[in-house]
Amino acid sequence: MEQRMVIITGANSGIGRAATLKFASEGYHVVMACRSLQQSRGVQEEVIRLSSNESVDLMEVDMSSFASIRVFCTAFIAKYPRLDILIHNAAYLNHGEKEYKLSPEGIELTFATNTFGPLLMSHLLRGLLEQSPDPRILHACTTNIKHFFDPKRTIEFDNLRGEYRGTRPFSMYKRYGDSKMALLLLSFKLAEEYKSRGINVNALQINRVKLSPATINKMSPLWRVLARVQNLTNRLPSGMADHYFHICTSDEFKTVIGRFINHRREIMHPATTETGLAQLRNIFGSESYPAYAADEQNIEKIWALGMALIEE
Repeated sequence: MEQRMVIITGANSGIGRAATLKFASEGYHVVMACRSLQQSRGVQEEVIRLSSNESVDLMEVDMSSFASIRVFCTAFIAKYPRLDILIHNAAYLNHGEKEYKLSPEGIELTFATNTFGPLLMSHLLRGLLEQSPDPRILHACTTNIKHFFDPKRTIEFDNLRGEYRGTRPFSMYKRYGDSKMALLLLSFKLAEEYKSRGINVNALQINRVKLSPATINKMSPLWRVLARVQNLTNRLPSGMADHYFHICTSDEFKTVIGRFINHRREIMHPATTETGLAQLRNIFGSESYPAYAADEQNIEKIWALGMALIEE
């Protein structure tokens, strides 16, 4: 059987690194899509050695840059005849960052990396995914979106291109959660749009995983301390990597489309009640996600905005 082809973004550390090793060990052809070739080459060599699989390629891409994503996709399409699995694992996670930053295309950096970059890559590679007998896309989301159980919490749609840069309070923590909520909204819409193409799209809620030293070192001093303390009780990335593999390869999830899946591989559902004790159950549980993510107006709004941005 011809090797199945997998792209994993952010494959040089954390869950991405563990997932690269998992897929390679299972005999898959893995393309590590990473921002820095220099920092990632050692990981590539390690994965090849540990997995005894030479089919581990390394390609450069900056998920915050549309130009970089287009170059990556053009090179990938020229090199490979099809794509079976696309895992959007890369994320911009500089907790403690105080400065509002823009991507090369003038999009708030967190949203460019975590939301619209994955949308563009999926859009450009959908033709190759259609060549697969069982194509799947997986988005890595986060428990941070539980803040949307607060009915007052919304995505700042009007400040994604620096419209209120310097005049509104800036919180990297909030931006990260907002961008991942936006990614979940896009997961639902993308699943609907790609269903007729035979492409399966789902999202996974990442829950309490140890952060890599590289990720922690990018944080401000206070957040570094907090992250290291939290890491003492967080789970190893290999557990989530196993979830990536199972969701993207098993018969169990072959017909599961447009769903949000928790860390126990259970399908989650939108909350029906978000007040009182029910809100506490939502926050501390893992059975439901905020109704905000099921609101068709929110889904259509981020979809229209995303498509307008990637087609500029």
